[in-house]
Amino acid sequence: MSRTTTTDEGPAPVEPHRVLVLNSGSSSVKYQLLDMRDHSRLAVGLVERIGEADSRLVHTPLSGGGAEPRERVGPIADHGAALKAAAEELAADGLGLDSPGLAAIGHRVVHGGLRFTEPTVITDEVLTEIERLVPVAPLHNPANITGIRTAQALRPDLPQVAVFDTAFHTTMPEYAARYAIDVETADAHRIRRYGFHGTSHAYVSRRTAELLGRPPEELNLIVLHLGNGASASAVAGGRCVDTSMGLTPLEGLVMGTRSGDIDPAVTFHLKRVAGMSADDIDVLLNKKSGLVGLCGDNDMREIRRRVDEGDERAALAFDIYIHRLKKYIGAYSAVLGRVDAVVFTAGVGENSAPVREAAVAGLSELGPAVDAGLNAVRSGEPRLISPDYARVAVAVVPTDEELEIANQTFALIGRTTAGQAGTTVGQAGTAVGQVDN
Repeated sequence: MSRTTTTDEGPAPVEPHRVLVLNSGSSSVKYQLLDMRDHSRLAVGLVERIGEADSRLVHTPLSGGGAEPRERVGPIADHGAALKAAAEELAADGLGLDSPGLAAIGHRVVHGGLRFTEPTVITDEVLTEIERLVPVAPLHNPANITGIRTAQALRPDLPQVAVFDTAFHTTMPEYAARYAIDVETADAHRIRRYGFHGTSHAYVSRRTAELLGRPPEELNLIVLHLGNGASASAVAGGRCVDTSMGLTPLEGLVMGTRSGDIDPAVTFHLKRVAGMSADDIDVLLNKKSGLVGLCGDNDMREIRRRVDEGDERAALAFDIYIHRLKKYIGAYSAVLGRVDAVVFTAGVGENSAPVREAAVAGLSELGPAVDAGLNAVRSGEPRLISPDYARVAVAVVPTDEELEIANQTFALIGRTTAGQAGTTVGQAGTAVGQVDN
């Protein structure tokens, strides 16, 4: 992977050490450029409202102590234009896509099905398989594919790696992954539980083991990724054995705009009685349900403010949210048999002390407990919030999906080029090792 640049003293080898992480949504592109030597972020950015007249790009350079964000507002026609605009901003900081320091581009891909169980170098065959999975991820995979194709056009010579949200959950046993429907129908249409937020659950599981000072292989964890999208996972010895999301990210916990678990017959009822189409019901359950459907807000800070002011709708929404959380903590305690820690992560999990307190309240017979003083502390660091006497630790571990994608990408590139650049393997191993230890 070594490249050569020319200096006044003559050619000097440059070891590629940066990874650009891309997360392409239906109308947005998020990106981060990371230096894998120390995991520092060199730049972060967001392009949103792609295809609209008021498209917006916000780019923040972070190398050299950081600088003020730069903003562009105006039409950005498509993902190709969005990535080109992001590349221009990176180039303005001396970090362009033509930089010899750039080792690879890592792409978040939401659905990898059963075939992709680990990060994968993107080839035509891989891209074809990601396209075949569009029917089970119609909102996500098409945007991911667009981002990949655009990045390939900009840097056709650079390794591109897909890191799949579903990969961490492919270790689920069949009895946890299969739905109890006709096997032939399920297999013909790829209907099973896949799970999502896998990069977050993988990262947080390892960081929790680090916090507890024990090998991941010895620990049983319940990981609660609570953001606008929310999911729970049961992790035994570093491997996922159950997770709350299913065929799509709709199943499971109550979320910002998604219903989570619901009687499937509700969809038939709405079609027959309300005359709603499949698309109408899809929009209802994915975009007009959850917290926003219950009380009109999906921001937990606003909901808690309303609760404190005596708002009954907000209070009911909060109680329903917590009730579902408790059910999954209890269920996964049974699945695991022994639990070493309950771990909160993502926006709500990391920042909402009332959610953490309420989710664990009344579960002392199962082992977890929260110390009110420790729970009230705000910090960006992994920390325990349980009292010393608790049989099951309760932890807050900030997630870092971009770093996880970058680590997996860099390690894979190191492995696949081992025969050509042995030093790169060493760099990749160090990068992953710093997270694993």
